[in-house]
Amino acid sequence: MATPLLRRRPQLSEEVAGHIRRQIMSGALRPGSFVRMDETAAELGVSATPVREALVSLRGEGLVEQVPHRGYRVGELDRGDIDDIFWLQGTIASKLARRAARIITSTQIEHLAGLNSCLRDAVVRADPEAIESCEFEFHRFINKIAGGTKLAWFLFGAIRYTPARLYASDPTWGEESVRSHDVLIAAFGRRDLDAVGEQMRRQFVDGAERLIAHLERVGLWS
Repeated sequence: MATPLLRRRPQLSEEVAGHIRRQIMSGALRPGSFVRMDETAAELGVSATPVREALVSLRGEGLVEQVPHRGYRVGELDRGDIDDIFWLQGTIASKLARRAARIITSTQIEHLAGLNSCLRDAVVRADPEAIESCEFEFHRFINKIAGGTKLAWFLFGAIRYTPARLYASDPTWGEESVRSHDVLIAAFGRRDLDAVGEQMRRQFVDGAERLIAHLERVGLWS
């Protein structure tokens, strides 16, 4: 018997939605194509029910549309959508980083440096899972310092549309991320709020540019 890729638990439909969302955002599922419930369920080792629930949720987000008697079809995704998504992420993350820069301690800066060292090691090892985890923890720690719980919640909602594994599998992105974090940590050390906010914003501009370039390479808009 095959081992399910996803464990059965209450938020299973959310995990399935995350899987489909990442496929759409990375171009693996193209606009106009249909999401086959049976095939998706078999791929993930789950029943059709959480897949159906996930598609209903994604329809609410505008990522898929329901076609009577045919199922769910992937909606359009253009360059402007990518820019908007990353603009929102960058705007919120920049505000949180500036807020953190006002109160960050030397000990917290040292901890950030340690998290970036973990990321650097993961990049050297070319370990996408570790890279993704270290990157998440680095930004999560900044948001925790900032203390903007509600704002961080909105940011978490926005980053769901970022295909993190796509970036983590790109060695050039990993190296640039480590370098960018070094610059950000130095700005935190100087308590330079403007530099902190701008450096954080640039990370998301870079993310948008890389994703658009990837989607162009895979022929999403050809």
